[in-house]
Amino acid sequence: MCFSPVGDLVGGALVVAIGLDACRHVKGRSENLAIATLPLVLGLHQIDEAFVWWGLQGHVSPGVGNIAMWIYLAFALVALPVLVPLLLTIFEPSRVHRVRYVPFTLLGIVVSAVTLNAMLTQNPTVRLGTYHLAYSVGLTHGVLIIGLYIVATCGSLLVSGNRTLQYFGIANLVAVIVLALLCADGFTSLWCFYAALLSGAIALHLRRHEPSFAR
Repeated sequence: MCFSPVGDLVGGALVVAIGLDACRHVKGRSENLAIATLPLVLGLHQIDEAFVWWGLQGHVSPGVGNIAMWIYLAFALVALPVLVPLLLTIFEPSRVHRVRYVPFTLLGIVVSAVTLNAMLTQNPTVRLGTYHLAYSVGLTHGVLIIGLYIVATCGSLLVSGNRTLQYFGIANLVAVIVLALLCADGFTSLWCFYAALLSGAIALHLRRHEPSFAR
């Protein structure tokens, strides 16, 4: 997944299917419905990247590829750092424990504001890399911002009261650190594969329909 346009299409379709399955198991609970939609959005996000590939390869017009790039980056770098802790807050059944997500949500807002400002002022670009797409948004102190991004997304999973989400948070954390070390310029593209793992955790939890988070 994420290594080619076909990989993005197949991976995206698989994640959308997982999302549809998750939506079938919400059991009528609004908090379940909120988090069940995340796999659907992640799957469509991967499918969108196929058009970025095709734009660079000349299979679609540069304009279409450019729009797809902006959609991809806007979701990955601006929406996701806020969306993950926010959905986990909604998903948390205990009002007392919802406060644990506040720092991650606030951090996600800061990260989103910084990356959005960079995108609007620095003219994002993308180029074909080796088995990935290399995005550039012109971030100042990019390593720091990416580190805060990881804290906002993976950190919020690690403090979850649900053990399944905690385990996937650990898996995502390890994977993203390895990615950042091995392929810094492909982080944004390849990260989608590991972010999609969260979809499996969500679907698994909803299938099991645990009445409350593991304590």
